[in-house]
Amino acid sequence: MKNFIEELGWRKMLQDFVPGTEDLLSKEMVIGYIGFDPTADSLGVGNLVQIMTLTHFQRCGHKPIALVGGATGMVGDPSGKSLERNLLSETELNHNLACQKAQLEKFLNFDCGINSAEIVNNYDWFKDFSFLNFIRDIGKYITVNYMLAKDSVQNRLDNGMSFTEFSYQLVQGYDFLWLFENKGVKLQMGGSDQWGNIVTGTELIRKKGVGSAFALTTPLIKKADGSKFGKSESGNIWLDPKKTSPFKFYQFWLNASDEDIKTYIRIFSLKGREEIEALEKLELENPGKRTLQKDLAQELTERVHSKMDLQRAMLSSDVLFGKPTKATLEQLSDTELLEVFEGSVVFKCDIALLENGLNVLDLLANHTQIQASKSDAKRTIKGGGLSLNFDKIENEEQILDIKDLLNNKYLLVKKGKKEYFLVVFE
Repeated sequence: MKNFIEELGWRKMLQDFVPGTEDLLSKEMVIGYIGFDPTADSLGVGNLVQIMTLTHFQRCGHKPIALVGGATGMVGDPSGKSLERNLLSETELNHNLACQKAQLEKFLNFDCGINSAEIVNNYDWFKDFSFLNFIRDIGKYITVNYMLAKDSVQNRLDNGMSFTEFSYQLVQGYDFLWLFENKGVKLQMGGSDQWGNIVTGTELIRKKGVGSAFALTTPLIKKADGSKFGKSESGNIWLDPKKTSPFKFYQFWLNASDEDIKTYIRIFSLKGREEIEALEKLELENPGKRTLQKDLAQELTERVHSKMDLQRAMLSSDVLFGKPTKATLEQLSDTELLEVFEGSVVFKCDIALLENGLNVLDLLANHTQIQASKSDAKRTIKGGGLSLNFDKIENEEQILDIKDLLNNKYLLVKKGKKEYFLVVFE
C-alpha cells in the first residue's frame, strides 16, 4: 500500500492533518470522504484539487467516498463567502447531483472491490431528521463559543450571518458522525478553508464517545499573478463540455504560466514522481517549449472529455499556434471554427456575390473593411501580407467563388502575422 501522506507531500498537496492520521493510514485501509457543493450542474477545475485528493487516496489503497451535499446545498457553506447564497429547490439539487456524479465517475473507480469509490447524498439522512431531534441529539454536544470561534463565522460577524449559515458547521459535523457510524468513515478531507467545519465533525464524534476520527486538508491553490484559480477571462472553467468546450478546457492548461504549471503538474497529473520529475527536467533543459503545459493539457482533456475530444482540441489549437494550412481549416466544424476565431472581427456578406465570381480587392475594400481601399489592399498583397484560408494571395486579380469557402460559408482572411478576419457568406 502506497503511503498517502507521502504521496500528497511530494505533490505539494498537504496542508494540515490531526495527530494520528499518518499512523491510521499506514495500518489499515481507511474509508475517507470529501464533500462537494451541489449548487451548480457541473464541477469546475476549482473542484479538481479535491477530486484528485480522492483519486490519489484510492490509488494508495484506501476507499474514497464523495459526499454530494443535497441537504447542505439547501443551507449554503459560509466558508470564504461574504454574502449568503441563494437556496436551491430539491428538483434543482437532484439535477445537479446527477450531473456531478457522471463527472466524478471519470476519475474514481467504482468497481474495484473492497476500495471501490462510492457517492453518497447527505439529503438521504437529513430528510427525515426533525429540527427538534437535531438540536436535542446533536446540538447539545457543540457549544456556541466553539462555533463562534471559527474563522468562517468571525469573518462574517460585522455584516451579519443568518442562523441558517451559522448552523452549517454543525450540519457538516453531523455528516461526519453519520458516515462514521454507518459507513465506517474515519477520515474527512477538504481544502484548508474547510478545516473548521471538518474538525467540528471530529469534535462531535469525540464528544459522543463513539470513537476517534481524523482530518486532513490540502492547500488552496493561488495563481502566481494573484488571480483566482479555475477562472479564465471568460469566466469559470467547467468540466461539462456544454459549459466549457474541450478546446477551451485544453487551452486553459496550455496557457498556464511557467510558474503555475510547476504546481499544477504535480497536483493534477496521475503520473508518478519519476515521470513528473523527468518532465520537469525536460522543461528546464528546453525553456519555452511548454513541455509541462502540453503534457498536462493532453492528459486532463482526454480524462475529462475523451481521446477524440483531445484530438479535436489539438487540431483547433494547431490552427492558432502551429503551421496550419487550408487543409487544417477544412477539418474544423462550424462550431470549432467560430470558437478558434472567437474575438476576431466578423464581416457578413451576401452569398450571391460569389455567383458570378468576386474580385479579392472588392472583398477586402468594398464589402468588408479589412482594407481601407483597393490601393491599400494592393500594397499589402504585394508585400505578402494577406492570405485567404492560409493560402497567400499572390494575384490582386484573384476571383473568389463558392468553392473557396470553408464549410460552404466561411472565408478566413489573415492580415500580417496576427490579425484574423472571418467573412461569413449567407
